[in-house]
Amino acid sequence: MNQLSERLNRLSPSATLAMSQKSGELKAQGIDIINLSVGEPDFNTPDHIKEAAKKAIDDNYSRYSPVTGYPALRQAIVDKLKRENGLDYAPAQIVCSNGAKQSVCNTVMALVNAGDEVIIPAPYWVSYPQMVLLAEGTPVIVEAGIEQDFKITPAQLEAAITPRTRLLILCSPSNPTGAVYSVDELEALAEVLRRHERVVVVSDEIYEHINYIGQHASIAACPGMKERTVVVNGVSKAYAMTGWRIGFTASPEWIAKACSKLQGQYTSGPCSVSQMAATAAFAGDQACVEEMRQAFERRKNLIVRLAKEVPGFEVNEPHGAFYLFPKCSYYFGKADGDRVIKNSTDFAMFLLEVAHVATVGGDAFGSPDCFRMSYATSDENIVEALRRIREAVARLK
Repeated sequence: MNQLSERLNRLSPSATLAMSQKSGELKAQGIDIINLSVGEPDFNTPDHIKEAAKKAIDDNYSRYSPVTGYPALRQAIVDKLKRENGLDYAPAQIVCSNGAKQSVCNTVMALVNAGDEVIIPAPYWVSYPQMVLLAEGTPVIVEAGIEQDFKITPAQLEAAITPRTRLLILCSPSNPTGAVYSVDELEALAEVLRRHERVVVVSDEIYEHINYIGQHASIAACPGMKERTVVVNGVSKAYAMTGWRIGFTASPEWIAKACSKLQGQYTSGPCSVSQMAATAAFAGDQACVEEMRQAFERRKNLIVRLAKEVPGFEVNEPHGAFYLFPKCSYYFGKADGDRVIKNSTDFAMFLLEVAHVATVGGDAFGSPDCFRMSYATSDENIVEALRRIREAVARLK
């Protein structure tokens, strides 16, 4: 009787959420845990956005919205894409969803058939391969290590494409590495993709505004690519609105219609009040975005400097998002008494239980030699966390 679907049995639990839960349990026991495991800004949602939500409640935005989102929100997104990205879309090409996570999953479910291949550069966000498995597709992992700044090359992309390739999922700025593809690097990938007309790109740009090297670049802006790219974005990271759950896709209309058809059957439109808040976020004053970006950049500089002082860590310079992804394989095979560190998951658990710092092992991101730290926390927490980590790893012999 207690038989689950094969579909569910193919999936793994989210490692980031599991680590967050474990650290929460230790906190509940009174242990002082510094949580560097969750990819969530520690800022509050800006006041003008909250005011728009309060007004939406007073104005009785309490009924079902259109499946793809209110016209005002879709127009605000169209205007944002034109203003900030130089991309021309019509409102009919925009589908608003319950977070960018649903936007990615909608696209995968709408385009991938059983046996289709989806190219996923590693390190990758933990949910990408799971979404492909849910769609009965085959994840094709292309590894890009720290020595190439965690970015795949055109030659690697070309080698991975087969007649069964349906999608390439690209995330820039990247979770978990903070790697950012430049305009030239995206154009080099686009040159490969233009030779393979069946391949659609899912461009996850949720960290667009947390960027330390200047103007964000989207592969959709490369010649010939907008017609076969699904741009995914939302309000969670740039506007500190993770709990409001608003993401969107901008895509060719045939894909937008497919995602709308799918979403209409299993969630309908996202929260009405959140949509009005997101409209204010996209259309309103953007000074808050830059203030938070500057804070993240300061924290990035701090955590990179401190992590480089930890013996055995190999640290690259992230250019976006709010993650550091150091190589920690130096400690594999070392032990603290009976505890032996076999892999990055063991290493992350050691840091949690000994240093009382929550991180996430790189195994979950397809890069088992590394681990992820989020620096979306205070400078004080970063300094103390790295002090604890340095002290803990000194015990490993």
